[in-house]
This record gives sequence, C-alpha cells and structure tokens, in this order.
Amino acid sequence: MNNHERQARFREIREKVEAEQRLSLDEGIFLYDPQVPLQEVGELANLVRERKNGNVGYYNINTHLNPTNVCVYRCRFCAFRSDLRDPKGYAMSDEQILHRGQEAHENGCTEMHIVGGLHHQRPYEWYRHVIELLAENYPKIHLKAWTAVEINWFEFQTKKSIRWVLEDLQQAGLGSMPGGGAEIFHPEVRDQLCEHKANTHEWLKIHQTAHEVGLRTNCTMLYGHVEQAYHRIDHLIRLRELQDRTGGFQVFIPLAFHPENTKLSDIKKPSALMDLRTMAVSRLMLDNVQHVKAYWIMLGIETAQTALAYGADDIDGTVRHELIYHDAGATTPECLSVDQIRQLIQEAGREPVERDTVYNRVHRESQDLTDWTTGEPVAAG
Repeated sequence: MNNHERQARFREIREKVEAEQRLSLDEGIFLYDPQVPLQEVGELANLVRERKNGNVGYYNINTHLNPTNVCVYRCRFCAFRSDLRDPKGYAMSDEQILHRGQEAHENGCTEMHIVGGLHHQRPYEWYRHVIELLAENYPKIHLKAWTAVEINWFEFQTKKSIRWVLEDLQQAGLGSMPGGGAEIFHPEVRDQLCEHKANTHEWLKIHQTAHEVGLRTNCTMLYGHVEQAYHRIDHLIRLRELQDRTGGFQVFIPLAFHPENTKLSDIKKPSALMDLRTMAVSRLMLDNVQHVKAYWIMLGIETAQTALAYGADDIDGTVRHELIYHDAGATTPECLSVDQIRQLIQEAGREPVERDTVYNRVHRESQDLTDWTTGEPVAAG
C-alpha cells in the first residue's frame, strides 16, 4: 500500500468514527501499521474519548492486596508467583489482612484491589474468608477481587458452578471483579504464555456470568510480548462482542508487558509509542466500553499522562502496595499521593474527578481522609 492509498484508507476510517460506526478487524490492524501516523490515530481516539467522557480525567484512592504469591501455575510472563518452599513465598494471616484494611481506611481508600496466586494448600474457603473478613470490618471499602483465573480455580476446588461461586462471594462482600488473566485470547499466543490456566472460553464465560449476577467487571489485554497486531485486534473484538451481549464491562485497561524477572526476559518491553498506539486503537475499537484506563504503574507516569490525549480518560489511583508489576521490573513509584495524581491530570489539560470503583463520584467535605461519601454516577456530569 502506497502513501496515497494509506491516506485514503485512513480518511474512510475517520469518516466511520465521526459517524459513530463500528470499525472492523482489518481496519483495526491497519491502525497498527507504523506507517499510519500515530498523531492522527491519537487525534481520532481523542475524538471518541471526549465524545464519551468530555474533558475529565478520572482517578480513585485505592490500595492493592495480594494475599499470597504461591501459585500452582507457571505462566511465562509472571515474575510475581512463587513456589511453596521458595523463600519469597508467603500467605498472609488474618492480622496482616486486617492491618492492610485499617491502613486503607485511614488513607481514605474507596477500593481494595485483591488478587493473588492459586495456593494449592489453601481451600476456596480461605479466599472467601479474605473477602468476608474485610467486608465485615471495613464495610465502606469496595472490594474488587479475584480475576477470572482465580474464579476458575475456585470452580475446580469447590466442584460448584461459576454462578454458585460468584453468588457465594457476593454474599461474603465481593463488589466487583478486576480484568486480569485475559492476557491475549488467541490460542496461538495464549498457549505460549499460559497454556494450563483458564482458557479464553472460560475467561469470557466467567465475566458473562458475573455480569448476569449483577457484578460489574473490568477487562484487560496484555500486549508487547509474542503477539502481533492481528492477535490484539482479535482480542479487542472478542471483548466487544461480549460487551454487546451483557454491557457489564465498565473499563478497559491495556497492560504493557514488563519482561524483567520473567521467562520472557529476552524480550524488549513495549516503547512509549507502542503504548500510545495501543491505547488509541483500543479506544477506537471498543466503541461500547465507556472508559479506557492508562495504568500509570505499568506505563510510567509520563506515558500515562500523555495517554489522556490518546483515548484514555482514567489514570487509575494512588495504588498502594502494588507487587505484581514491580516484581517484573516496573520502576514507577510504589504509591502516588492524591495531590500528585490530580496534578498529573491537570498538567495534561484535563479536569481531575475522583470516582469510586463503579464510576460514581466521590465527595470529600473535610480534611479527614476517612470522611467521604459516594454520589451520582459520573456520566451524570
């Protein structure tokens, strides 16, 4: 394709986006062509971003909790997992978990993001207990917990249905689910990365069931390893198709692969240009997902800030105690203050708005961090 043909093709895509028409797989792959100017793809993504979310940059005050890093799986891209007898292996006690809950409360967190390893000596009841313990002691904090991979493991442990597991966790205090474990759906890639854990069908089925029982969930894509543009667009279309059926995905997070300390350490991590192109293409392909998040932990602060002009409307939050990506070589800070987060958003020319996990506005009327209330959905303006 020569330059004239490329420009004509991009004009056709622009016209479709302006008319709010859906892009095809071939059009998505075309947008990944390095010969297609990134600036133009970004401008088009920003059009969609502002049409959906105005000039707002969302953030939240959150903390991560990884109750154990012991895991039966040995995914090639993971630097977090540990064997049971490895010196770095751990499983947190009730006291440690409650201490994290108290710390989250004192720092005004509205959310705890809870994921971990699949510990073969800890029954399902232990994982459920983590949720119940926090919900009973810190009922105001939203518990976003357990990826589809973990739910699949609980299904295996209990010999119960996905629906039973999810409804049981809801009774314990589960508020929503993160989007981890999706990686790349296409079997050509997934089988290379994580052949034994929850497959694509199971991941999608679990999120569909979560939506059916009233749980909102996030969705993700891990890029920048052994996949190609085709695999990324195929992944996005599968998410889009499920969203057409359920409407239960609230935000998409493209996750940049960090190779350090993994079995893929010979791979160079994605460039900032690839990060921004993936952000923009994701915003253009996922026409039915309201929010796209630039996860600063993985992207780096500067790239995440720039991504607010390339389709992203959310920069995540303060993110205390993140381990998974720091174990894989992320050099970002362990935590950002609210003032730092707000400044990043303002420097990008956006209006910072604090939201909770399910995208309601958070109101804080005093300097007391524990004094906050949840208000109207952000879409209400």
